[in-house]
Amino acid sequence: MSDYSISIRQFGVHAILVEWPPKVEESILDDILLFSKHLKQNCLDQSAWEIVPSYNSITLIHRKSPIAFSELRTDITKWYAEDFTSESRERFLWRLPVCYDLEFGIDLPEVAERLKMSIGEVIELHTASRYTVYGIGFLPGFMYLGGLPSKLEIPRRKEPRLKVQKGAVGLAGKQTGIYPQESPGGWNIIGNCSVAMFNPGNEDPCFVNVGDKVQFYAIEKAEYDLHKIEGEVGIYKLEKIKLDA
Repeated sequence: MSDYSISIRQFGVHAILVEWPPKVEESILDDILLFSKHLKQNCLDQSAWEIVPSYNSITLIHRKSPIAFSELRTDITKWYAEDFTSESRERFLWRLPVCYDLEFGIDLPEVAERLKMSIGEVIELHTASRYTVYGIGFLPGFMYLGGLPSKLEIPRRKEPRLKVQKGAVGLAGKQTGIYPQESPGGWNIIGNCSVAMFNPGNEDPCFVNVGDKVQFYAIEKAEYDLHKIEGEVGIYKLEKIKLDA
């Protein structure tokens, strides 16, 4: 049983939303992920249910039928009162390469100026931290990464771009992230990741999971180009380190 107070409400005909306190905290995320695992392994039929964890919630979506909300709310309350906190979960640290060349870091000079730093100091701070994956959306494979150093916090751009390049690495508020495909966007772009974050042809299209960690490291343009070629022919190897549960 956990110490958090949760709320449960209907979220459309086929879904239910379980919410935790509205705070960005790893302890809350850990509780959410442990309860998600408990639901998958002991409570719900995975062939019928999709379970989507995020910052402060779990969305439960029935793939076929409308839900019986009152009954399910009672069941969830009972399941959350059970002892699931001892269940371990597998987590990984992913080391991802980023080229901060100004060809890619189109907002990097402006970001450095606004934050009263040199470009090198921005890159050093950005690569020094380990970020927690708190959510995946608004695009398939788009990671919302928490743990940005306070010195790198910067508002979104006042005027979003109609096209942000695939792989663009950006800053917005207290978060950093990677655009998994070309799309509109308003984040401040400081580099580009040479690794494809989403591949619909793979058995697991997005290799990163909520609760994992990410750390960036800087590469030069030549290494970036090499990674792209290796990715296209399927020989690029991701740097992946198993973390303690």
